[in-house]
Amino acid sequence: MSITALMPVYPRCGVRPVRGEECHLIDEDGTRYLDFASGIAVNLLGHSHPGLIGAIQKQAETLMHVSNLYGSPQGEALARKLVENTFADTVFFTNSGAEAVETAIKTARAYHQHEDGDANRTELITFTNAFHGRTMATISASNQTKMHSGFMPLLPGFQYCEFDDLEAAREMIGPKTAGFLVEPIQGEGGIRPASQEFMTGLRALADEHDLMLVLDEVQCGVARTGRLYAHELYGIEPDIMASAKGIGGGFPFGACLATEKAARGMTFGTHGSTYGGNPLAMAAGMAVMEAVANEPFLASVREKGERIKARLQQFIGNYPELFDLVRGEGLMLGLRMKVESRPFFVHLRDNHQLLTVAAGDQTLRILPPLIVSDADIDEFFDKLSAGAASYDIPKN
Repeated sequence: MSITALMPVYPRCGVRPVRGEECHLIDEDGTRYLDFASGIAVNLLGHSHPGLIGAIQKQAETLMHVSNLYGSPQGEALARKLVENTFADTVFFTNSGAEAVETAIKTARAYHQHEDGDANRTELITFTNAFHGRTMATISASNQTKMHSGFMPLLPGFQYCEFDDLEAAREMIGPKTAGFLVEPIQGEGGIRPASQEFMTGLRALADEHDLMLVLDEVQCGVARTGRLYAHELYGIEPDIMASAKGIGGGFPFGACLATEKAARGMTFGTHGSTYGGNPLAMAAGMAVMEAVANEPFLASVREKGERIKARLQQFIGNYPELFDLVRGEGLMLGLRMKVESRPFFVHLRDNHQLLTVAAGDQTLRILPPLIVSDADIDEFFDKLSAGAASYDIPKN
């Protein structure tokens, strides 16, 4: 038995993109695919945005990497931009979403283990069907058996609670509780938005018990919902937040944002990263923020999202045996099916050149680039309609 050069942890399909043009990917054989997956909510400016490309090219010509032992004019500028546009007072830059969540977990624990804190508070209450990453801490924070298999034992320090059940979360608070870790809108879990009562209630419980409210906005953040960050939809602010995916527009990096109070334990020597905050990532992040962190752009995301959602709700009535409901916010939409979503996702990809993403709860994720045009939207519905009409529902 021989192993492939690329470790075989992904069941890679036959689509092999070599080029991108706005909302389309082009395969090595020239086949064009409409990309309503966006690299799983990453390529929020599409595949050929001149501002993003130009910023990366310009920075690559001058300085790509420098140690965090030195000052970082690029990192300081992007951190200020994020602080000015969010709840946060301070930012730590990472290489990925999982690392951003890891930093958030450490920040929440360090808050309580500060000199005047309660060092017994080490546990975070997390929620069912969550996805926080693939590191040991982030799989331990998730209750999904499929992510645990082969990697036992899990790390301690996490208690699982039913998602969107405020009373259950209240009852789980104990002397070891350090805070809550939650996605305002679950992505891998099936585009499931938390209720207003749940998010407002978690904020109130955190305030009442001096707990950290930690939000994982790796997938739902950075303008994806038509707000810069999804918690704004609920009128609340977290203490700590993990961000990644769209924040680099395709360049890999993430960030942990926190209030001054929440970050009191993150002092010299407590955390670090070799590549985190490198000048190339900062250039990409600044280009993304300059493009999306303004009301006209965010309003356009909301408008397009509402239009697609309304058309989807009308469309699914034509196929009552196939589709159940539409949910989500902005351009983070989920089409819940009455059958397993993965075979249909494959059918759309292989037979109609439409790229979407399968998720939990029999849901098809619809995550187009935020610069999606009217023509792209029309093409999406043409392909989705053709796909639904040609799909043979598997017999039980």
